[in-house]
Amino acid sequence: MSSLTDPIGPDLTATLRALKLGKLTATLPERLTLARQTDMPHADFLQLILSDEVARREAGSIALRARNAGLDPAMRTETWDPAAAIRYDQRLWNELISLRFLDGPHGALILGPVGVGKTHLATALGHIAVRRRRTVAMARADKLFKRLTAARLDNTLDYEYRRLTTVELLIIDDFALQPLTQAQTTDFYEVITERHRKASTVVTSNRDASEWLPLMTDPLLAQSAIDRLTSTCHELIVEGDSYRRRQRPGPPPVDGTAPAAP
Repeated sequence: MSSLTDPIGPDLTATLRALKLGKLTATLPERLTLARQTDMPHADFLQLILSDEVARREAGSIALRARNAGLDPAMRTETWDPAAAIRYDQRLWNELISLRFLDGPHGALILGPVGVGKTHLATALGHIAVRRRRTVAMARADKLFKRLTAARLDNTLDYEYRRLTTVELLIIDDFALQPLTQAQTTDFYEVITERHRKASTVVTSNRDASEWLPLMTDPLLAQSAIDRLTSTCHELIVEGDSYRRRQRPGPPPVDGTAPAAP
């Protein structure tokens, strides 16, 4: 009876853990059942369970790299549901998700009003890049500039510049929501000029790139950075009603009763 309730057994479990294969115990019982039912050759069974382990480790590695890159795990292409209310150039989007722009290297500006899903689209590109083992970093613009300001104070600015300029795909979210200080304008210039024609940058913004210049303190630095960025970027315009409004909970039933389960 014990073999039926525990097809693996304590000795095999201990051996798997010693080999750092303990996670196999989650799927091994069903794989054993399949092997018995199909009279699977030993070599094929070994290939099957080791493939399970490779897939598990790869999934864990992808999740860790996405988290380190600052990517929201919920914002992927599989979870993007724009419906008819959101409009954008689907052919251009298909080109962007191919990631061919990374080989240019080129970039992308994802522009549009509040709530249409710009951040989701940019994050989804980051997830695709991570799965293809490209280095990625994503940050909201205000948090990025705060980190660089802190780096000035503790003399780690050069390190932060190197981190931001060497990553293969840098995603700056919600850029130009508010005016930039002199230091922030300088930081933007340094990052963009160092990445120009060397690595890909994706920027999301509620404002068209032509509206960024008046928000920056130093017009010369700003113009130089903006010109470099826009000259090598695809421009995806996202239009429509707020994506977030459709995620609001619906009104309660009139009679106060809970809605029926679907």
